[in-house]
This record gives sequence, C-alpha cells and structure tokens, in this order.
Amino acid sequence: MKRLELAIESVILASRWLLVVFYLGLAVALGIYALSFVKKLYDFTVKVMVLDDTDTILKVLGLIDAALVASLVVMVIISGYENFVSRFDDHDGEVHWLGTIDISSLKIKVASTIVAISSIHLLQVFLNHQQYTSEQLMWLTLIHLTFVLSALLLAYIDRLTGLTKGAKKGDDGPSI
Repeated sequence: MKRLELAIESVILASRWLLVVFYLGLAVALGIYALSFVKKLYDFTVKVMVLDDTDTILKVLGLIDAALVASLVVMVIISGYENFVSRFDDHDGEVHWLGTIDISSLKIKVASTIVAISSIHLLQVFLNHQQYTSEQLMWLTLIHLTFVLSALLLAYIDRLTGLTKGAKKGDDGPSI
C-alpha cells in the first residue's frame, strides 16, 4: 500500500510540470502582445504631429496600459513557475527579485496591477466622456471601484493571514 501511495504522490508532484505549457503559452501571448504594442507605438509616432493634447494623452495612456498588462503577464509567468514548478538556477544576480514573490504577494501585485490598468482605462473613458452615456460612465466607475475594493480586501486578508501565522509561531506580529 505504501508503494501505491508513493507512486500516486510522484504522479501528483510530476503533474506540476504540466503548468509549463501554460507559462510557455503566456510567453507566446506576450510576444504577440508585443507586436500589438509596436503597432500602437508606430500608429502614435506617425500621427503625433496631427494629434491634439487629449488624443496624445490617450495614446500615451494606451501604451502605459499595454506595458502594465505585459508586466503582469511576466510577473505571473515567473512567479508561477518559481512557486509551482521549479526554482530558477542562479543567474549571477541578473534578476535580483527572483524567488521573492510568493503566492500571497503575487495576488496583491496582480490585484494592484488590475486596479492600475482599470484606472488608466477609466481615465481614457473620462477624457472621451462625450462618447459615453451617463449610465455607461456610472457602470465603468462601479466596476473600477469593485476592483479597488477587491484589491484592498485581498491586502487586508493577506495582512490578517500574516498576523495569524506570526501568532502561531509565538510572535505577536505587527499590530493592525
């Protein structure tokens, strides 16, 4: 029976390598998104002399938005691989933060990035408010506030979890 248990555990542990397919897929998607970014950048460069201030700001916000999304994808790929599949070999300090993002901090970073992306999108909408109805503006604002509230709740839960873990170790931990 112990052999069967060990075999099952080996299969379960080996199954984490299936996640590599997802991370490689995200890397391919990031490459495709980079092409989309280059297209946006080219479009902006070609039209920059005929754009008014608002349109210039909108184009730049679109580029910032794309950079945040790309950063989010990289963060998920690297920290997901590090946390679930395997540790990266030491690359002589090339990526100094590698291995420092655990699942809890990844959730907070993802939520924060989503809030930032949503903020940029909402700013773009407000700069073009004449194209939207009052009801659409209200819903977009409520959706954004939902993202903000979710990020705050995740951070609060993470803090409570940290306090609980500290208390179990006999440490009082930081006060709320």
